[in-house]
Amino acid sequence: MPEPWRIIFYQGPTGSTPIGDFIDGLEEKVQAKVFGSIELLKEYGVRLSAPHAKKLAGTNLWELRILGGGSSRIIYAILVERKVILLNGFKKKQQKTPIREIIKAQRRLTEYQTQII
Repeated sequence: MPEPWRIIFYQGPTGSTPIGDFIDGLEEKVQAKVFGSIELLKEYGVRLSAPHAKKLAGTNLWELRILGGGSSRIIYAILVERKVILLNGFKKKQQKTPIREIIKAQRRLTEYQTQII
Protein backbone atom coordinates (compact mmCIF):
# COMPACT_ATOMS: atom_id res chain seq x y z
CA MET A 1 0.00 0.00 0.00
CA PRO A 2 1.47 3.39 -0.97
CA GLU A 3 2.52 5.89 1.64
CA PRO A 4 -0.21 8.46 2.45
CA TRP A 5 0.09 11.98 1.11
CA ARG A 6 1.25 14.60 3.58
CA ILE A 7 -1.28 17.42 4.09
CA ILE A 8 0.11 20.88 4.89
CA PHE A 9 -2.02 23.80 6.05
CA TYR A 10 -0.76 27.05 4.55
CA GLN A 11 0.76 29.23 7.26
CA GLY A 12 0.89 33.00 6.82
CA PRO A 13 3.89 35.19 7.66
CA THR A 14 2.43 35.93 11.10
CA GLY A 15 2.02 32.22 11.86
CA SER A 16 -1.73 32.19 11.21
CA THR A 17 -3.35 29.24 9.43
CA PRO A 18 -6.29 30.57 7.40
CA ILE A 19 -7.46 27.05 6.54
CA GLY A 20 -7.58 26.11 10.21
CA ASP A 21 -9.51 29.31 10.97
CA PHE A 22 -11.92 28.55 8.11
CA ILE A 23 -12.56 25.01 9.35
CA ASP A 24 -12.96 26.19 12.96
CA GLY A 25 -15.66 28.61 11.79
CA LEU A 26 -17.80 25.87 10.27
CA GLU A 27 -20.58 23.95 12.00
CA GLU A 28 -19.44 20.70 13.63
CA LYS A 29 -21.28 18.55 11.09
CA VAL A 30 -19.59 20.38 8.20
CA GLN A 31 -16.21 20.18 9.97
CA ALA A 32 -16.59 16.40 10.08
CA LYS A 33 -17.23 16.35 6.32
CA VAL A 34 -14.18 18.57 5.73
CA PHE A 35 -11.94 16.24 7.74
CA GLY A 36 -13.39 13.24 5.89
CA SER A 37 -12.56 14.89 2.56
CA ILE A 38 -9.04 15.72 3.77
CA GLU A 39 -8.59 12.05 4.71
CA LEU A 40 -9.59 11.06 1.17
CA LEU A 41 -7.04 13.54 -0.18
CA LYS A 42 -4.41 12.09 2.15
CA GLU A 43 -5.14 8.59 0.85
CA TYR A 44 -5.58 9.26 -2.88
CA GLY A 45 -3.61 12.48 -3.54
CA VAL A 46 -3.50 13.25 -7.27
CA ARG A 47 -5.83 10.33 -7.98
CA LEU A 48 -8.73 11.89 -6.05
CA SER A 49 -11.38 12.82 -8.61
CA ALA A 50 -14.98 14.00 -8.98
CA PRO A 51 -17.13 14.51 -7.04
CA HIS A 52 -14.48 15.09 -4.34
CA ALA A 53 -11.89 17.05 -6.29
CA LYS A 54 -11.79 19.19 -9.40
CA LYS A 55 -8.89 20.77 -11.29
CA LEU A 56 -9.27 24.54 -11.63
CA ALA A 57 -8.85 25.21 -15.35
CA GLY A 58 -5.90 27.33 -16.38
CA THR A 59 -4.15 27.00 -13.00
CA ASN A 60 -1.99 24.54 -11.09
CA LEU A 61 -4.66 24.47 -8.36
CA TRP A 62 -7.33 21.97 -7.36
CA GLU A 63 -10.60 22.36 -5.50
CA LEU A 64 -11.53 19.97 -2.69
CA ARG A 65 -15.31 19.83 -2.80
CA ILE A 66 -17.11 19.34 0.50
CA LEU A 67 -20.67 18.67 -0.55
CA GLY A 68 -23.74 19.44 1.54
CA GLY A 69 -23.94 21.83 4.46
CA GLY A 70 -23.35 24.95 2.40
CA SER A 71 -20.96 23.47 -0.17
CA SER A 72 -17.61 24.43 1.30
CA ARG A 73 -14.48 24.38 -0.84
CA ILE A 74 -10.76 24.23 -0.14
CA ILE A 75 -8.29 25.20 -2.85
CA TYR A 76 -5.08 23.20 -2.77
CA ALA A 77 -1.93 22.50 -4.76
CA ILE A 78 0.07 19.33 -5.29
CA LEU A 79 3.72 19.61 -4.25
CA VAL A 80 6.68 17.30 -4.76
CA GLU A 81 7.35 14.33 -2.50
CA ARG A 82 3.67 13.40 -2.03
CA LYS A 83 2.69 16.65 -0.34
CA VAL A 84 -0.51 18.67 -0.68
CA ILE A 85 -0.83 22.23 0.60
CA LEU A 86 -4.28 23.53 1.55
CA LEU A 87 -4.30 27.20 0.58
CA ASN A 88 -7.74 28.75 0.85
CA GLY A 89 -11.17 27.80 2.13
CA PHE A 90 -14.54 29.37 1.38
CA LYS A 91 -18.25 28.64 1.17
CA LYS A 92 -19.35 28.33 -2.42
CA LYS A 93 -22.37 30.48 -3.20
CA GLN A 94 -22.33 30.47 -7.00
CA GLN A 95 -21.70 28.03 -9.82
CA LYS A 96 -18.17 29.17 -10.73
CA THR A 97 -15.32 29.44 -8.26
CA PRO A 98 -14.85 33.18 -7.55
CA ILE A 99 -11.69 34.52 -9.18
CA ARG A 100 -10.73 36.37 -5.98
CA GLU A 101 -10.55 33.03 -4.15
CA ILE A 102 -8.28 31.57 -6.86
CA ILE A 103 -6.03 34.66 -6.79
CA LYS A 104 -5.77 34.43 -2.99
CA ALA A 105 -4.75 30.76 -3.24
CA GLN A 106 -2.18 31.49 -5.97
CA ARG A 107 -0.68 34.31 -3.89
CA ARG A 108 -0.39 32.01 -0.88
CA LEU A 109 1.21 29.25 -2.96
CA THR A 110 3.79 31.69 -4.32
CA GLU A 111 4.50 32.93 -0.81
CA TYR A 112 4.91 29.36 0.46
CA GLN A 113 7.26 28.45 -2.38
CA THR A 114 9.48 31.49 -1.75
CA GLN A 115 9.69 30.61 1.97
CA ILE A 116 11.00 27.10 1.35
CA ILE A 117 13.70 28.11 -1.13
